[in-house]
Amino acid sequence: MDINLAKDKLNNIKNALNTVLIGQENVVDQVLIALLANGHILIEGVPGLGKTLLVRALSGCFAGDFKRIQFTADLMPSDITGHVMYDNEANKFRMRSGPVFTNLLLADEINRAPAKTQSALLEVMQERQVTIEGHAKDLPHPFMVLATQNPIDQEGTYPLPEAQLDRFLMKVFIEYPSLENEIALSKTVTSGTLSDDTFLKSDPIVTPDELLELQKMASNIVIDDQVTEYAVKLVRATRENSSIQHGAGPRASIALLRAAKAKAVINGNDFVTPDDVKAIAYPVIRHRISISAEMEINGLTHDQVLLQVFNQVEAPRV
Repeated sequence: MDINLAKDKLNNIKNALNTVLIGQENVVDQVLIALLANGHILIEGVPGLGKTLLVRALSGCFAGDFKRIQFTADLMPSDITGHVMYDNEANKFRMRSGPVFTNLLLADEINRAPAKTQSALLEVMQERQVTIEGHAKDLPHPFMVLATQNPIDQEGTYPLPEAQLDRFLMKVFIEYPSLENEIALSKTVTSGTLSDDTFLKSDPIVTPDELLELQKMASNIVIDDQVTEYAVKLVRATRENSSIQHGAGPRASIALLRAAKAKAVINGNDFVTPDDVKAIAYPVIRHRISISAEMEINGLTHDQVLLQVFNQVEAPRV
């Protein structure tokens, strides 16, 4: 698959998602970047903005397996990973595989479950395997977790621990649509043009093997040493600024380069530019830092602080 064919296939997925999720082009682009970079993504927004709909629409474009876990306060870790049970008929123990054994996993409202249950995804997301009763079992390839969460100030939510946040390649915000987009969305839904199963009626656009090929293409994209250095400097700058209490670690540098390569493929380029790096730096880094109390008192968001930090790092001219 050459770069132009890859761009066309990705554009077909993008157009299908934009048909369902009207007015959220940036969110769709970032989800595709995470998919192409073989990373996991955390989608945050208030209820009713289409977080779950986006993931279900993506599953309709994909010919692989898709499973959903609805996180609740009483969900147990074994409900996610699976467990060993005794089979009376066979007179032996056998393993019941949990819903994580799939290609695309929707962890819906992940912050409505306590930390004990959230931690069940740590090994799954990092090592792409599950260990039950001392035996490790690999997950299918490709594998991606798409988690949704409500803002932490909402009723019945538990903040995700830093270790788990760091395993997400990107954190994406879904904002309220513009007036024009909300009018278009309302017309589309109320006229019956768009329904919950619209995306399930279409033919898949990409197979698991094709997705693995696209991911391999993205990982092999050429990146100049100066651009690599620029990406690392952006991450290191978050550790050297008084506005940020806790900066991003080396995993953020790796994630930023992977995401920038994926963005280059989506743009139809076989090389990464400094603009690719800076454009994707916000969703890659925003969930890996803690801003200082002074910045919070002043009402600044993570992205506003990152903008100040990034503007102090000179981009290379390549």
